[in-house]
Amino acid sequence: MAGVDGTWDTTVKSPLGDQKATLTVKTDGNTFTGTNAGAMGSTEVTGTVDGNTLKWTMNITVPMPMSLDCTATVDGDTITGSVGAGAFGSFPLTGTRVG
Repeated sequence: MAGVDGTWDTTVKSPLGDQKATLTVKTDGNTFTGTNAGAMGSTEVTGTVDGNTLKWTMNITVPMPMSLDCTATVDGDTITGSVGAGAFGSFPLTGTRVG
């Protein structure tokens, strides 16, 4: 599980343009805690770990209140996945490990 721990510089390709954020991940068994911090603010995240795959939900308030369903898979020092924004669709997430 420790292979997914760390700090990740991520980019989500959204209709509002590229949303860059720093995701931190600290696993504890089959769960993880951390933060997702970017230009739209910072939020605490908790989720599940299944091998190299992370799943979590983020509640955001900017640009509007909504819940985002996120899934990402770690492969070495890269992370790829998607962010589901309900009726707005799903957007690709990519990133690299920085720590």
